[in-house]
Amino acid sequence: MQNPTPKYKRVLLKLSGEALMGPDQFGINRTTLSGIVEEIKSMLELGVELGVVVGGGNIFRGVALGATGMDRATGDYMGMLATVMNAMALQDALRTAGIEARVQSALTLSQVAEPYIRGRALKYLEKGRVVIFAAGTGNPFFTTDTTAALRGAEIGAQIVLKATKVDGIYSEDPKKNPNAELYKDITFDEAMRRNLKVMDATAFALCRDQGLPIKVFSITKPGAMRRVVLGEDEGTLVHV
Repeated sequence: MQNPTPKYKRVLLKLSGEALMGPDQFGINRTTLSGIVEEIKSMLELGVELGVVVGGGNIFRGVALGATGMDRATGDYMGMLATVMNAMALQDALRTAGIEARVQSALTLSQVAEPYIRGRALKYLEKGRVVIFAAGTGNPFFTTDTTAALRGAEIGAQIVLKATKVDGIYSEDPKKNPNAELYKDITFDEAMRRNLKVMDATAFALCRDQGLPIKVFSITKPGAMRRVVLGEDEGTLVHV
């Protein structure tokens, strides 16, 4: 049976470090990571070209208590190194599943990752390889959400997929208010006006200016990623 045609041919997936923790308090939960790889595999089988930006909160927040009073730039560089560790773990898990993946780092770490080179990343994507962008933008004071917006624009992605632990954007925290409203779609301006903290304002503004939509969905919901790239009713679409 022939696979259905995806709505989006090239996408940028933003994975938080917390998404890799699963039920644990910190670090990488192997079962959770394997589940994410299966979701990615089901999307790749549709012929989708995939870039991934991964956060580092699952590792860095574990040492953040000891970083109290630390210089902000130093702390941000430590966070970037945490994203490299997560990128390497994701690459290893993808390769174990038979999926070719490359890690490109915005920081120079030649023993473990190649440098970020846009042209090379585009060639990898065209060959069907997953490209994992590590170390954020390589600059302090910028989040990995902003990295996702930036890399998404650079590789010509048609959409940024923001994988979270909830199934979309709500008017309030659904854990605190079970009657919170789930938005099916919302404009960038409206999301920023309502101060809906799904991505930071810099990332929102960059995606808005580039006309790059964002889909917010639950990484823990089986099949959600595949439904998103097929254009089915899943999560929340943020658009111009």
